[in-house]
Amino acid sequence: MSLLNPQLAAFAAVLDEGSFDGAAQRLSLTPSAISQRIKALEDRLGQVLVLRRTPCEATKAGERLLRSVQQMRLLEAETLNDFHVGPDSSGPTTVAIGVNADSLATWFLVALAQLHDQHELLFDVRVEDQDHSTHLLRDGSVLGAITADARAVQGCSVKKLGVMRYLPVASPAFGARHFANGVNGAALSKAPMLVFNRKDALQARFMRSVTRARLAPPMHYVPSSTAFVEGAELGLGWAMAPESMLGKSFADGRLKAIAPNRWLDVPLYWQHWSIRSTTLSTVTETLLDAARKALRQHR
Repeated sequence: MSLLNPQLAAFAAVLDEGSFDGAAQRLSLTPSAISQRIKALEDRLGQVLVLRRTPCEATKAGERLLRSVQQMRLLEAETLNDFHVGPDSSGPTTVAIGVNADSLATWFLVALAQLHDQHELLFDVRVEDQDHSTHLLRDGSVLGAITADARAVQGCSVKKLGVMRYLPVASPAFGARHFANGVNGAALSKAPMLVFNRKDALQARFMRSVTRARLAPPMHYVPSSTAFVEGAELGLGWAMAPESMLGKSFADGRLKAIAPNRWLDVPLYWQHWSIRSTTLSTVTETLLDAARKALRQHR
């Protein structure tokens, strides 16, 4: 059973699945029926909502509509539950959340496991850099996101989670080879560096804090938190890695801090849509509790 308008359900399914065929399979309809519903919705609102490409994407107007539809879907699930009506064909309530890769690799999954075990929630996790994750809220992709931005997205609430500390690390052999005379501009400009992806600015921020200069060292792009640390252990380059992932590597001597008295602290926040939702309230409380246990809590 669904209370959502069929046209809106089709619209959301196309953007969730990235294609008309995927939406058709999910809703047990034909691609032609999905296309007709999207066209009727666009005619009704007088705007193009979906860019027909691979994958399908929302237009600016579509993003505005998707934000509302995501909230409707969550409230619909809660309403059906209040009336003791079983879930529709989509199954248990699914909550879309944006999260940075380092949180996902350290403390975040513990909270999701607890929420699934206690409330049977399902999750659609979208990985995005903490400096860029607010765009997932703005375009309607997620109902909440872990972000480094304390400024609330319009229509959202913000709560501080804590601080993730990053340390500059390298293998002992790499450190001896490239930083024998200390961590300075000359060494940092030549030593190979690990970067998560092209949005990752942590290493650049650390270098500017040391040298006040914009350097362009050789770079490896390694888009995996665990492989990122392993790459540093194997001597691919130096990197800024989460303190919480380094205990065993430090203890085993596979990594060491190249500048023991320097680090970067990244405050993390939980931003979510400001709607009266028991599900979002439960998710928020659980994430805050998990963050208090795992992250540094600076006053």
